[in-house]
Amino acid sequence: MLKKLLNELKRKDHQRYLGGLDFFKYIGPGLLVTVGFIDPGNWASNFAAGSDFGYTLLWVVTLSTVMLIVLQHNVAHLGIVTGLCLSEAAHRYAPRWIARPILGSAVLASISTSLAEILGGAIALQMLVGMPIVWGALLTTVLVVVLLFTNSYRRIERGIIGFVSVIGLSFLYELFLVDIDWPLAARSWVVPSIPQGSLLIIMSVLGAVVMPHNLFLHSEVVQSREYNKGDDRSIRRLLKYEFYDTLFSMGVGWAINSAMILLAASTFFAQGVQVEELQQAKSLLDPLLGNQAGTIFALALLMAGLSSTVTSGMAAGSIFAGMFGEPYHIKDIHSRVGVLLSLGVALLVIFFINDPFQGLIISQMVLSVQLPFTVFLQVGLTSSRRVMGEYANSRWSTFVLYTIAAVVSVLNLMLLFS
Repeated sequence: MLKKLLNELKRKDHQRYLGGLDFFKYIGPGLLVTVGFIDPGNWASNFAAGSDFGYTLLWVVTLSTVMLIVLQHNVAHLGIVTGLCLSEAAHRYAPRWIARPILGSAVLASISTSLAEILGGAIALQMLVGMPIVWGALLTTVLVVVLLFTNSYRRIERGIIGFVSVIGLSFLYELFLVDIDWPLAARSWVVPSIPQGSLLIIMSVLGAVVMPHNLFLHSEVVQSREYNKGDDRSIRRLLKYEFYDTLFSMGVGWAINSAMILLAASTFFAQGVQVEELQQAKSLLDPLLGNQAGTIFALALLMAGLSSTVTSGMAAGSIFAGMFGEPYHIKDIHSRVGVLLSLGVALLVIFFINDPFQGLIISQMVLSVQLPFTVFLQVGLTSSRRVMGEYANSRWSTFVLYTIAAVVSVLNLMLLFS
């Protein structure tokens, strides 16, 4: 009897242990999305924020990340419950006169995103080996197309998790080399402040964190794990673990984006230096922090450029395929057209850009302008019982989500009038 009791206790302990490890099985989709908001456009926006305004705009990263967690979980909720990505759901359930313009503008936003990602990879190659921007952009695009057209979701996920690790460790290393005013930083993370002339940067940081294409991407990549299940118990379990994945992954993104502003504030702002291009940031870090810091900075930028270009291409393919009521699959013609349209047009525009750094910042502002349309579409779908059944948003969730959309819209209007 005692032996039987001990065996039963061992079995339950083993089950609890495996249950604790379940979390790690679901890590992946969230990190894939996280790469989208630690892309080169973020680097430009964050370094501009830190070098121009010191620690003051750290609160924007906090606010954006909180908004991001709510929005990304909500859109993944749509993917898990319906088995459709946001674009497919819009095609199926939204009136065509609403769905078509919003999805079309989302494709344009994905082109703007791809432009920033490809530029970042090109700038990194210029830093590392002196390659001209145009050739670096072409090489980055070709490499990403090969990755997207040959790899499965899981291979891309593993590679991107590796990229995120390199980027995170790089900035952790850089922070150990500078003197951070932590009390001031802690206050700036939670106390909003809008210094004169900062609205463009605020909008750029917001657009660089809460990105329209990531909402489409997250609802798509949850399908790669075959998350959509038929029974209520499985769906609720998946929703729980997906939220943990989102919370963990967005937290990683918050830390990395904050580190960029901290690094710029403690080096460039403290020295009275305004950063106007990422190449300048690397060259300035060399004498301030040592030669290794500049090389690590450039390597991390290259990783960010490659991995985020992969995710922007996937998002574009998902949006374009969804316009025809189809899921993303790289062998499908509409998915391929979406990927090539986003990357190809972005590459073409790069040939005519005179100021890459300003191009990065403006590309992020374009995303924040499109964002309210995508958010209002998303909330309308996830609040509908026709679409979500019993898993439709509660009144409180709907209020929070519409409030987020309203805040972004107000910021856009402020930027327009300014």
